[in-house]
Amino acid sequence: MLKNLSKAAIAASLVALTSTVWAADYPKPVPLVEGAQAPIADIKTSNDKIRVAYMPPATEFNYYIAIGEGIKAVAADNEVEVFMLAPQSGADINGQMGMIQDVLTQDVDAIIFGTHDEFAAAPLLKQAVDKGIAVFMINSDIPNFPTPIHGVVGYSQRNGTHKIADWAIENYGSKPLNVGIIEGQPGYHSTERVGGFLDGIEGNENFNVVVSIDGKWNVEGGNTAGMDILQAHPDLDMIFAANDYMIIGASFAAKALGRSDIILLGNDGDTSGLEEIAAGKITATVNTSPFLMGKAAMSATIDALNGNYPGGWIETPTSIEDKDGAISVLQEPEKLFPQPSKTY
Repeated sequence: MLKNLSKAAIAASLVALTSTVWAADYPKPVPLVEGAQAPIADIKTSNDKIRVAYMPPATEFNYYIAIGEGIKAVAADNEVEVFMLAPQSGADINGQMGMIQDVLTQDVDAIIFGTHDEFAAAPLLKQAVDKGIAVFMINSDIPNFPTPIHGVVGYSQRNGTHKIADWAIENYGSKPLNVGIIEGQPGYHSTERVGGFLDGIEGNENFNVVVSIDGKWNVEGGNTAGMDILQAHPDLDMIFAANDYMIIGASFAAKALGRSDIILLGNDGDTSGLEEIAAGKITATVNTSPFLMGKAAMSATIDALNGNYPGGWIETPTSIEDKDGAISVLQEPEKLFPQPSKTY
């Protein structure tokens, strides 16, 4: 959640969310912390047809492609031109910074971005804001990006992983468990997701975290991390990973080591992760509905370009999905990208 806001401010924002009728195609935004909001009135469109750059941290993650599909769906309905530009690897921070620099030389009206290094991106995005470009961050709940931006769209990452910790306690908390954690690359996203899970199990004496290492956000990294921690800790009972790609990788390691008893928990709601849960290879995940997140981000961006967005953070929904829940989500393929490999 917006951890730097006072409890009173958060409570007031939640009251506003539930008591005010909001006509837009997304929940009523919650204000960012003081000084973090770039003025909506300073946005200037430079094209007759709105042109938006979608800049996720990498193309290797289908999760961000799913967000992009939601963006494209709203763009098509509103005759907005949108293009995606991103490096292949989420570890290629320099590549993403070079692409942002390139976009700043083009006639774009808005940038919808996600990054694994907010401090590297901040100076470039400040240039974008100063040029009158609308700047929105996706897949985040960061209330105070290092430079003021116009909006943030995403789920409460700490609350989402706290939910799966609560679910784990409810379903597996009756006996002692040794737990391993696979983090993402260091940064806000990893800190919040791992922090939410740790907050959720804190004080429960049956959950003993014995190891926590970096899985680099991808399947290969999760496989390597999973193999390392399972071999070093053969008495491990549960692994939580900060995204679905890493827990898929860890599931491969568990299978290779003959560990079908491991409880495997992820985060994202990526199609591949949901299918692995439906197949019984992963236990559960936090479903964060990336397609719907993309639709909300594009709708808010268009509103900002038209001067109708109030600024702030749009919270998108989360749910915990085990095997039955994953199958239910997979039965609505129009809300997923990529499409499931079969009909459920």
